[in-house]
Amino acid sequence: MAAGAIRVDGRLDESVWRDAPALSDFVQREPEEGAAPTDGMEVRFAYDDTALYVGARMSSMAPIQAPMGRRDEGDQSEHFAVYLDTYLDRRTASAFGVTAAGVRLDEYFATDSDDGDSGYNPVWVARTSMSPQGWTAELWIPFSQLRFTDRSPQVWGLNIKRWIPSRNEEVHWALISRTEQGLASRFGDLQGIEGIRPRRRIELLPYVASGSRVIGNPEPGNPFSSKTNLDGRVGLDAKVGFGSNLTLEATVNPDFGQVEADPAEVNLSAFETFFDERRPFFVEGSNLLNSYDDNWFYSRRIGAPPAGRAAGDFVEYPATTTILGAAKLTGRLPSGTSIGMLAAVTDEESARTFAFPQQFGRVRVAPRTMYGVARVQQEYGPPGSTLGLMVNGAHRDLAEGDPLASLLTRNAVSLSGDSVLRLWDGEYELQSAGGITHVDGDPGAIDRQQRAVARYLQRPDADYVTYDPLRTSMSGAKFGTTFRRRNARHWLWQLATDIESPELEMNDAGRFNTGDGIVGSGRIQYRETVPGRWFRSYSLLFNSRNEWNYGGVRQQAQQTSTVEVTWPNFWTTEVSTVFNPRVQDERLTRGGPSMQKPRSWNSTVELQTSDASRTRGDLTAEYAHNEDGGLTFNINGDLTFQPGSQWQLSIGPEYERQVDTQQYVTTLAGGPAAAFGGRYVFARVDRSTYSTEIRLNYTFKPDLTLDFYGEPFAASGRYDRFGELTAARTRAMRSYGTAGTTLTTLPDGSATVTDGATTFRLANRDFNVQSFRSNLVLRWEWRAGSSLYLVWQQDRALEEMSNTRVTIGDMFGSIGRSGDNFFAIKTSFWFSPR
Repeated sequence: MAAGAIRVDGRLDESVWRDAPALSDFVQREPEEGAAPTDGMEVRFAYDDTALYVGARMSSMAPIQAPMGRRDEGDQSEHFAVYLDTYLDRRTASAFGVTAAGVRLDEYFATDSDDGDSGYNPVWVARTSMSPQGWTAELWIPFSQLRFTDRSPQVWGLNIKRWIPSRNEEVHWALISRTEQGLASRFGDLQGIEGIRPRRRIELLPYVASGSRVIGNPEPGNPFSSKTNLDGRVGLDAKVGFGSNLTLEATVNPDFGQVEADPAEVNLSAFETFFDERRPFFVEGSNLLNSYDDNWFYSRRIGAPPAGRAAGDFVEYPATTTILGAAKLTGRLPSGTSIGMLAAVTDEESARTFAFPQQFGRVRVAPRTMYGVARVQQEYGPPGSTLGLMVNGAHRDLAEGDPLASLLTRNAVSLSGDSVLRLWDGEYELQSAGGITHVDGDPGAIDRQQRAVARYLQRPDADYVTYDPLRTSMSGAKFGTTFRRRNARHWLWQLATDIESPELEMNDAGRFNTGDGIVGSGRIQYRETVPGRWFRSYSLLFNSRNEWNYGGVRQQAQQTSTVEVTWPNFWTTEVSTVFNPRVQDERLTRGGPSMQKPRSWNSTVELQTSDASRTRGDLTAEYAHNEDGGLTFNINGDLTFQPGSQWQLSIGPEYERQVDTQQYVTTLAGGPAAAFGGRYVFARVDRSTYSTEIRLNYTFKPDLTLDFYGEPFAASGRYDRFGELTAARTRAMRSYGTAGTTLTTLPDGSATVTDGATTFRLANRDFNVQSFRSNLVLRWEWRAGSSLYLVWQQDRALEEMSNTRVTIGDMFGSIGRSGDNFFAIKTSFWFSPR
């Protein structure tokens, strides 16, 4: 086809579309698998030297449901998509789709599953047009945005999908049955493309940005809290293709000011909260940097808040570490080898301090750090079978005698491997993964690692581990395997084991909570996917999970039963129950001896409407209690509706009441011999939390959107019933104020405890927290690949030591609290030199 023969306007009125052969043999997947579609569809393909063109004509006898929305949001809108396996490896695929309203949908699938990467945002164009007979779509997909092998003719895997939400109808060209798992392995073929070669790919995306932070309530006398701070920055993103298979992406001085803030929380545990990655550079292609065990590499370590300490009357502490630059290399070779590599450098950071009367200072709180990860995966044997090898690590620039060297490890490295073996045409699957970790540094840093919550090697009753405060390195390992039946009409099952050594450490470049575990688990499920009179599908599932530490002490013995039903109207109901018998917990005392956890029960009920409804929602209620009077009651929901064709409003309220009878407080000396001489002080904490996530989107047109996210939040906690553990491996408590002790509450909320000749003080830990965080972002893709952002962020908060229980009024009251406002403007310019 001659260049310029098609004008991409969604009308399909060029002669090329009349002459091209049409695909029209489509079938339903839902609601009646294998039946003919309710409405007809014809899809045609054309190409020139630079791009693939797709033209689709969708007939419709009913009104078309086509609300506007953001890019990649299409569940509530009728849409059409093509899936291309350009390597013909029956494993990877790229999807390009468009809603009837013209909103683009794109996704990349790195494995043979429907778990795609929605951060994939290639530069391409889609246009649509509606008529009384239905609607048409026209797609322009540049070959520079596709990866394929240099050969002629080209043969690509192909599937085509149409989604009609008003009828819950899903139509495929190559049918993927409800009982089958897989994606690209089920595709048909697209043939007839000749004379094209992979394009030389160079894309540059420079940006300029400026921001201003307005302090809502400057502290009197604080020299760092000026009313307004203004800054500007420039940076560059680049993509360069190497041959037909590999792409190098780099970013210099990246800016993520438009990224949504993390939700608020009050974390009383010893464990870190792992938030999802939202930064575009690290989201796109992330599935090539991890195996199915995605804990070896956690990209949010890059640019995380500093770990060093700084003290003064006033401290200006950096919220994040500055990313100087990052680069990643991804792709797939003709041999079936997939490659993913990433390197990043963060700058050293300092906190500014001020001490009265006029003493300024600067304290280094983070060293310059280099991160790296490289993963290679090779396909072999039956389709979907792979072998993978991965190495990752971090190096911190810490000289001898650096104060930070006693806090942070100098080097951290891990080597891991994984395999997936598909058997009997993919009906069964054997997964295996394992690896080793090593960290080194000054004795203080390694001592801190040994005493961290993931290990607590200093535990007095842990005679199977070695704690050495003078060691300068530590190594650990983990291994796991899973054998499962993955494709069957009725019976599915899974057996798994996972082993983590006590000295495993993954938190420098990856993530994990605890080592020292030997886990065995099993699951069996019966399902029915053929619709009946009373249901569309249902499943019954039972799961058992048991864990022991390396000393042979059971840490978990959980039994779970779940019933899930999808009703004829596509609503779903799920009911689950969990039983936990008494077990030991080696971490409750936070470095002390093991302590018993009480027997507990948990029940959860979830109701969800059809995802295709223009007004949709879900409601979940959970109730849990244990034999010592602890309880959890949680109710949360989400309601999304569209007051107009260009509006979408989502409201997600949540309320939680939690009573924890084993809340750790502190450790003191002078305890009983049965507790190894330590006073392990615990309390009951009664917590209440109200929060609501609010999202409001207005789409002016497919490439111009206004998005608001806000979360009013309020939480409180009241501590009482203080006491100490009487003996290791029990949960028996000696309550203060009884058994020969006195407890005196002071006016400031703290308490004094007297036990014979010993007196000590317990600080007031009651809390009352209000928070409101919000993002308002106007995004305009003013030219293909080039965007303008206008951003307004708010961070309002109030924290008090109070035992007053929060109410729903406190949650909404957080909106009026004082706080900071951040305003930014950013524009990027995409261009691709020829």
